[in-house]
Amino acid sequence: MSDKKWMIYGANGYTGRLVVDEALRRGLKPTLAGRSKLIKDLADEKGLEAEVFDLTSIEGIVQKLSKVDVMSNCAGPFSRTAEPMMRACIKTKTHYVDITGEIAVYQTGYNMNDKAKAAGIVVCPGVGFDVIPTDCLAMHLKDKMPDATHLALGFAMKGSKASKGTAKTSVEGMAQGGKIREDGKLIQVPLAFREREIDYGFGTINAMTIPWGDVYTAYHSTGIPNIEVY
Repeated sequence: MSDKKWMIYGANGYTGRLVVDEALRRGLKPTLAGRSKLIKDLADEKGLEAEVFDLTSIEGIVQKLSKVDVMSNCAGPFSRTAEPMMRACIKTKTHYVDITGEIAVYQTGYNMNDKAKAAGIVVCPGVGFDVIPTDCLAMHLKDKMPDATHLALGFAMKGSKASKGTAKTSVEGMAQGGKIREDGKLIQVPLAFREREIDYGFGTINAMTIPWGDVYTAYHSTGIPNIEVY
């Protein structure tokens, strides 16, 4: 990665700053980018390069990515930022990752799969916690139970809280209700459609269904037709 140009968009957000600090700890020097001119102050503080641009024009994004090898999008809500950034990355042959948990963004990435392959790039929404660890767990369970027809995934974050961006996305998503997968199809359901007691290792918690990304991704990874996330 040290010989590649890496850009972090939304670097001045809560998670973006964590990614920047970890990059520096590992001796990497990403270019910091975002919509606000405040990004320059952060870049100066960290001794890094900065780019200020919004996502209103695909061609405008293309100009900023023309020499970038990897784009890490940390700017939510990703329902607004992911698609234009993905389209620009395909044009510039820039690998794309983000930290979304939004089902619609996974659908967008899946729809761009053929174009991304043709461009020779990876388009991978949901790196980090959303949804790669749970997807790996889903595949592990599928390997152990190859005839499985139902998958219920649950997770809890002990002693942590959501960032402002995540909280904002969650509030916006409430109007859309919940989602589960039944017989291979995404089904719209009310929030907290089902509840179940789950022992997470630090106590039993009454959990409810949420419209998490695994409802979309685990089906494509495992082929299991009925999926719920708690």
